[in-house]
Amino acid sequence: MKEDRNHTSVAMFVLLGLSDEKELQLILFPIFLGIYLLTIIWNLGLILLIRMDSHLHTPMYFFLSFPSFINICYSSSISPRMLSDFLKDEKTISFIACATQYFVGSWMAQAECCLLAVMAYDRYVAIGRPLQYSAIMDPDFCQKMVAGAYGSGFLGSLIQTVSCFHLYFCGHNIIPNFFCDITQIIFLSCSNPFMSQMILFLESIFVGFTSFLVILLSYGFIATSILKISSIKGSAKAFNACASHLAVVTIFYGMGFSVYLHPSSSHSKKQNKVLSVFYVILIPMLNPFIYSLRNKEIKEALMRVVKKATYLSQ
Repeated sequence: MKEDRNHTSVAMFVLLGLSDEKELQLILFPIFLGIYLLTIIWNLGLILLIRMDSHLHTPMYFFLSFPSFINICYSSSISPRMLSDFLKDEKTISFIACATQYFVGSWMAQAECCLLAVMAYDRYVAIGRPLQYSAIMDPDFCQKMVAGAYGSGFLGSLIQTVSCFHLYFCGHNIIPNFFCDITQIIFLSCSNPFMSQMILFLESIFVGFTSFLVILLSYGFIATSILKISSIKGSAKAFNACASHLAVVTIFYGMGFSVYLHPSSSHSKKQNKVLSVFYVILIPMLNPFIYSLRNKEIKEALMRVVKKATYLSQ
C-alpha cells in the first residue's frame, strides 16, 4: 500500500490528560498520587504477607500474590506519567515511550485475564474435588500455569504492539486520553488500520473471551458442587471461598466491557476518561482490599505478623 510520504512521520504524541484546567490538575495531583502510593503499598504488602506467613503457602495464595504484582506493574506503567503530566503545560510522549507503555499495560492486563481463569479453576478443584486437590494443584503444576499466564500475556501484547505501532503515523498526533490507548491511537494512523484492528479483535477473543469462558465454566461446576453440599454451613463456606475472586472478576470484566465494547457514539470523551480512571487507576488499588476484606486467613496472618513485629521491637 502506498502511503503519503509528503507528511512528516510522527515522533511524538500529545496526551490531552484528564483536564486542561490548571487549577483542577493541581487538585487532582495529590489525589492520584495518594491512590498510586496506596496501590503500591497494599499490593506489595499482600505479596510480602503471603511470602512471610507459612499458613498462606498454599496454591490459592500462591496465585493471589501474582495479580498483586500485576497491579503494581500495570499501575506503574501509567500513573507516574499521568502524575508528571499534571505538572506540565505540554503533555507529550515519544513514539517509543507510548509503545512501551502500551506493551507493558497490555501484557499485564492479558496476564491478569489468564490468572483470573487459573484462579477460578483452582477454586473449582478445591470445592469440586477436595480429596484430589493436593495431587492436582501440586507446586510444579501451579508454577507452569502462572508461567503460561505471563507468557500468553507477553506474546499477545507483543503481537498487538508490533502490529499497531508498525502503522504509519503522520499529521494528527493528539490522543484524547491520559494514557496511550491503542483503540484511539489506531485512528490517528495514515495507513489502513484494518489488519491491526483484526489482530486486536482476535487477541481479545483468544485471551479475554477464552479466559472469561473458562471462568464461567469453572463457576458453573462450582455452583453444581455447592448445590450438592447438604449442610448450609458447608455451602456458605464454599461460597465464601469464591466470593472475593468472583467480585474481582465482575469488576475487571464489567469495567473492561464498559470501556472497550461500547459504541463510540454513545459515550462522550469525558465519560470515556472517567471509565478509564476506574479501570486503569482504581481497580489495581481496590483488588488487594477486595481479596483481603472477607478473608479470615489473611486477617489472621496479618495479626500474627503484627504480633511478631511488636515482640521483636520490644
